[in-house]
Amino acid sequence: MIENLPNFQMSNLSPFTPALTLAKWIRQRRISPLELTQFYLQRIEQFDSQIGSFHHVAVESALKDAQRKTEYLAQCPNPEDLPPFFGVPTAIKDLNAVAGMPCRYGVSFLADNIPHYDEAIVSKIKGAGFILLGKTATSQLGSFPYTEPPHFPPTRNPWHLDYTPGGSSGGAAAAVAAGLCPIAQGSDGGGSIRTPAVCCGLVGIKPSRGRVSYAPIGDYQNGIASNGTLGRTVADAAALLDVISGYVVGDPYWLPEPTISFLESTQQSLPSLHIAIADTIYPFPSASPPIQATLQKVGKQLESLGHHLETVVFQAADGLIEPFRQIWQAGVAASGLPLEMLSPLNQYLAKQTDEAGEYLRAVKKMQVISRTIVAFFQQYDVLLLPVNLHAPIRIGEWDHLSPELTIEQMINWVAPCPPFNASGLPAIAFPVGLDEQGLPIGVQLVGKPAQETVLISLVAKLEEMRGLLPEPSL
Repeated sequence: MIENLPNFQMSNLSPFTPALTLAKWIRQRRISPLELTQFYLQRIEQFDSQIGSFHHVAVESALKDAQRKTEYLAQCPNPEDLPPFFGVPTAIKDLNAVAGMPCRYGVSFLADNIPHYDEAIVSKIKGAGFILLGKTATSQLGSFPYTEPPHFPPTRNPWHLDYTPGGSSGGAAAAVAAGLCPIAQGSDGGGSIRTPAVCCGLVGIKPSRGRVSYAPIGDYQNGIASNGTLGRTVADAAALLDVISGYVVGDPYWLPEPTISFLESTQQSLPSLHIAIADTIYPFPSASPPIQATLQKVGKQLESLGHHLETVVFQAADGLIEPFRQIWQAGVAASGLPLEMLSPLNQYLAKQTDEAGEYLRAVKKMQVISRTIVAFFQQYDVLLLPVNLHAPIRIGEWDHLSPELTIEQMINWVAPCPPFNASGLPAIAFPVGLDEQGLPIGVQLVGKPAQETVLISLVAKLEEMRGLLPEPSL
């Protein structure tokens, strides 16, 4: 239990307090890492049976780390010199290795897979002072835009438990939205940060290819996936991106460091930008009317900030579906897991994998189309478009469909996302409001290569105009 917080009113401690604020309170010794960790572990114990956002809760190691950090804080002569998120709890997606914690990739048969190393992103998160609460739920192998792996409880949307929080970073988004974790890392290979962000009312950043290292493991899908961040505020998401970014020796892709930090870019003033707005991504149909209305609302807000908006039909990704699908499904086969360990849908994908020559031809075609996508940004500074073409689906909504129809439904939901995985461009998803069902609704901004700071600055200004969403009531 949390008791006797020195000089701190318990009424001030909300599970939805921004992570940057929590870090500041710790440095001010208004609350201790141990008290804060106990608080979130109690939240997980109380609510996660409803949400299903964690595949592993690391109670013992989290409390041990929190106790050690609390003792260090008590004797630290200058807390302002502590790492930026010293004592703040977070969690790691169950696709990333953490030494001593199970890494199951959403595969129940891998309960005994305990890595003996930290991935580079985990080392950086630990180095920033975070305390790891555990591993967040993912769709099996990160393959799907909903988070319902076999033999695990389905991960539910805290805003409406009948609906998905998205995927594959559904557990991370649901945990942050439900106040079980103040901030979280995710990864995005076709919308896997952006879809959960808009489903759960969060800010989700998919950085440029090469911004965040995958060390020490390799990249086996030709750079379509990126580690990124999820937070309730753009400042939190940007600050975590500062933590996890940076080249590691041997990375196949790398970028120059930004001229200012991502957190600093939330305070950056921008010149007037030429922004394209698209509710149609050829060859798909237009987004649903509520999403179209949301796009127009954001467009007007951007115009009020002095930017020039131009309506377009985004056609640069024409022809991408098939090569992207070939690369995506090859990732299942590349896992090396026996098919009997996998869900029927992942088994289907693995069996569709073509010979090596077909795969390489798909890579070549994707790269050619990606040149057209990047060239689009010679005309425009930023592209405003949907994240998904319709509202979140219900839990189990596609269970009765054949694999072929399920894949078609997935593609037709997340269509606005994969072009920017293929091209490696930065994108940021953010909430705008709530729909008629009380579910969050949001959009995304896509920018030029390596220009995350521009997107973060724009979303910070929009966030300032609209304020934050209210919290879901559990």
